[in-house]
Amino acid sequence: MTHSLFLPFPRALPCSIALVLALLPLLPRSAAAQSPETVEFARGGILVGTFTAEDLAARVPAAPIPVFEAHEERMRVYRAMPARAVLDAVFGSDWRRAQEIVFTCRDGYQPSIPVARFVARDAYLALASGDDIIPFTLVNALQNDETVALGPLYLVWGINPDEPPGVTASAMPYQIRRIALRPMASSSATAPPPASPAAAWRGHAHFRRHCMACHAIHGEGGGKAPPLASPAYPEEPLEPAYLRRWIENPQAVRPGTTMPALARDLPEREAIVEDLVAYLRAVNGR
Repeated sequence: MTHSLFLPFPRALPCSIALVLALLPLLPRSAAAQSPETVEFARGGILVGTFTAEDLAARVPAAPIPVFEAHEERMRVYRAMPARAVLDAVFGSDWRRAQEIVFTCRDGYQPSIPVARFVARDAYLALASGDDIIPFTLVNALQNDETVALGPLYLVWGINPDEPPGVTASAMPYQIRRIALRPMASSSATAPPPASPAAAWRGHAHFRRHCMACHAIHGEGGGKAPPLASPAYPEEPLEPAYLRRWIENPQAVRPGTTMPALARDLPEREAIVEDLVAYLRAVNGR
């Protein structure tokens, strides 16, 4: 009697199919099958609504918008919605009475941008590249050429022919997951001790403008980078010479870091660095 090598498989096949069907709900879904990311909108800490980028585009049509891409220092085109129209659709026109708009990103980056800037300039919320062939990503030259995905939303700024681009990458958050209106800017948590020198108070203003989107002080600020105030903070990183080098050229201190240097084209950059050093030492009790 001969035996076929293929005989056992047909008998086992129904059981195998049943096992696969039973396990299908437990298998991870593919990226294409996963639910799209959502963005929360809040006013004064109260959630107003949660939307996908396509939900918003159904209310406010998106169009190809040319922008100066500050992360790559070149022109790009994104499919984007006018930010003012999106804010009107979600919050109503009274969003203009807030003082700041806080953007919280997936990686912890959290910039606060004055409402006045959105009133005066054309901002857009991008949800895709302008060309379907080009992925919705960029190479962040300011963070060691890190390639990042930009969705679900990316804040970009239109080109104003009457003025230079002037929008730094710090005001172009990507991977936006929450957009919140802040009725009044509060700086009490990040303020230096009352008796601090004038340089520390100037440094406080510079910190809020240039550093707070990534770093927190006493719980206020972004979570992308480590907090910068702690009673247990080691002494060496708070030495003026070390702080100065770290702010001016972090790559020279720690090669490969994704922390960008303080913008090199800032007016009075050296004075700003000295004020930041004074501020960081003051909030750490030095």
